[in-house]
Amino acid sequence: MSNKKLVEKKVDGQYISPVLPEDIKNYMIDIDGTICDDIPNEEPERMLTASVYPDALDTLNKWYEQGHIITFFTSRVEENREVTEAWLAKHGFKYHGILFGKPRGGNYHWVDNHIVRATRFTGKFTDLVDSNEKIQVFKS
Repeated sequence: MSNKKLVEKKVDGQYISPVLPEDIKNYMIDIDGTICDDIPNEEPERMLTASVYPDALDTLNKWYEQGHIITFFTSRVEENREVTEAWLAKHGFKYHGILFGKPRGGNYHWVDNHIVRATRFTGKFTDLVDSNEKIQVFKS
């Protein structure tokens, strides 16, 4: 995906990876169990008929229209790309990209040199709010 919103950055006169402006978020959204019924790769015939979770479509499309980047990051395998893209189109999801092959099993720990904010989906899409929670960080 080409992203024209990225801003070049320099540190000590050297270019580093570009970043988004602070007011633009890079949403990485799971599919199964987050925006629709949780369907395993072993049952791809169910993927086209999965039910959309309440408010997922409206919330994600609103974020898209606000200029945020929407990328689906799924444990579905590449072989299920066609049925996945057809389902997203059928329901009208707006997005910038899909990454297949996320490791299965949960308990994710994302280590990155950029800010990562994790939000666990617990059943309803709404606007996000600030909250102070206990997190794990690298030991100083």
